[in-house]
Amino acid sequence: MLGIIVILIALALLIYLAYRGISLLILTPALATFAVVASLEGRVLASYTQIFMGSTADFIALYFPVFLLGAVFGKLMEDSGSAEALANGIIAKLGTARAILAVVMSCAVMTYGGVSLFVVAFAVYPIAAALFRQADIPKKLIPASIALGAFTFTMTALPGTPAIQNAIPMPYFGTSPFAAPGLGVITALVMFTLGMLWLQHRARKMAHEGYGDHEDKDFVPDKDLRERSACEGFDLMELPAEEKSKDKPSFAIAALPLVLVIAVNLLFTFILIPRMDTAYLAQPLYGDTSIEKVRGIWSVIAALVISLVLLIALNWKRLPSLKQTLDNGANASLLPIFNTASLVGFGSVIASLGAFLLIRDGVVGIGGENPLISLAIGVNILAGMTGSASGGMSIALATLGDTYLQMAQTYGINPELLHRVTAVATGGLDTLPHNGAVITLLAITGLTHKQAYFDLAITAMLIPFISLIVLITLGTLFGSF
Repeated sequence: MLGIIVILIALALLIYLAYRGISLLILTPALATFAVVASLEGRVLASYTQIFMGSTADFIALYFPVFLLGAVFGKLMEDSGSAEALANGIIAKLGTARAILAVVMSCAVMTYGGVSLFVVAFAVYPIAAALFRQADIPKKLIPASIALGAFTFTMTALPGTPAIQNAIPMPYFGTSPFAAPGLGVITALVMFTLGMLWLQHRARKMAHEGYGDHEDKDFVPDKDLRERSACEGFDLMELPAEEKSKDKPSFAIAALPLVLVIAVNLLFTFILIPRMDTAYLAQPLYGDTSIEKVRGIWSVIAALVISLVLLIALNWKRLPSLKQTLDNGANASLLPIFNTASLVGFGSVIASLGAFLLIRDGVVGIGGENPLISLAIGVNILAGMTGSASGGMSIALATLGDTYLQMAQTYGINPELLHRVTAVATGGLDTLPHNGAVITLLAITGLTHKQAYFDLAITAMLIPFISLIVLITLGTLFGSF
């Protein structure tokens, strides 16, 4: 009983102190050490060097290329003016009459193509504000519209997305970025449809309010906001460093790198890598692994590298400070991956404690003979507690990934279904008010939680949770497809 209380206290302190702005790089080892000492298990130094640092290092070794390439890709899209050109193009095609749809789709296209949600929010908001003002739609719906397009179905449900939420489950379950594609598409359609219905309903209900009396100013992140948001996949301190290109590319040129990300990802996953001779991976020199463990990561790396080269080639003259842009993007990847990796290390130390066995048995037993239910609940709760989709998922898989894979094999569940449920489950409670992306989005739009959080929570928390129920139901009845 003492051990369980200690674990709960450590998690509670992690939530509170992280929200107060204390770095996870300090919090996670400190609280992991507290848990070891307070539980009277006493292996402090070994728990730190062998378990915490070992798990942290393993996560960085595996996922650093994805964080690095994703951050650089997003920075290039922003500084070249491609992100703004895409948003302008989509919004211009859909027009003022479909302002909400235009904002949602512009965000969705970019995030599905691999652009950081922060870059998307910065690029889309000024255009969305002008569009909503012209259409006289309440400004308080802008955060919910951006969140629907950038925080939900393109990050967790659509197959092939290079988002880190779709990449993390791959080595644990031996899957690819296109795991359970049919179920992923159906889940994405549910999120998109319900989200649009809600936003349109709210726009009609609040039509008498109009856009509102708002002064739309340029957003400059303060120190506190930068610290809170860094764990969400991009370092805000890098965003305003370089002036965007005034010579914007055409819509086609801006969109081509995004299309290439998905196309190359698909090509490597199902055609090129399966034809390679990868038997050498079983050698100790290469980690004594198999192609199933690394295929997904290889595909994402290849897709992002090739798309980066094309993006630079197409926008060479629009990137006079290319070295600075690359440096900023690379630097922006460091804090997010170290924060997420340190959460994995914290989770591994917690999992090593004797009391965790009781918690594990309680969690995995929630769904009875259907491990999909307990997996979804566990990931959702951890994502909400840490305020991070990737962090919550990483802790859940680091502590229980092997257990769920064994249960899936016992009950005949395809690992691809585990992958998709895990990814979608991260997109629910992670959108609680303390989430870094939520705080940042509201700051960018100049709105408060009181003004805009209700609709944002409906589109980015409640509706994804409903979609998760649909996914689990279909997966249970028909299996993975």
